[in-house]
Amino acid sequence: MDGQPDDFEMVAASLRADDADTHTYVEALATKLEGALPGHVQVERHARKLLSHDKVVRRIAIALGDCRYTLDSDGSGTVDCTRAKAVRGIVLKNDRLALADWVTALAQDMAAQAATSEEARIALQRLLT
Repeated sequence: MDGQPDDFEMVAASLRADDADTHTYVEALATKLEGALPGHVQVERHARKLLSHDKVVRRIAIALGDCRYTLDSDGSGTVDCTRAKAVRGIVLKNDRLALADWVTALAQDMAAQAATSEEARIALQRLLT
């Protein structure tokens, strides 16, 4: 990555998939983010049915600089996405976003951090390869 302003477009494209099947998309997104941002992403999975070994993503939480991204899923395709701005650990603003807007905002913040952080640049490379 060379820090160009449109780097976030490449990241957003790598995070987007066919979101017609939201459940499958959330599962793939969680796996991709866990691999690219270890230590910054927490994924909560719960059993789909009682005593089932089949677990589904219920929450993705990402701490990225001063932003906190959260995606909550009901496991059947309904998601609730938020982006919070925090200063010194105190949330000042909390925005609810559509899934596509959430992915775009996350990609923009990742690209911006990659311009100044080696760790963020490596994370972007993991997403794109």
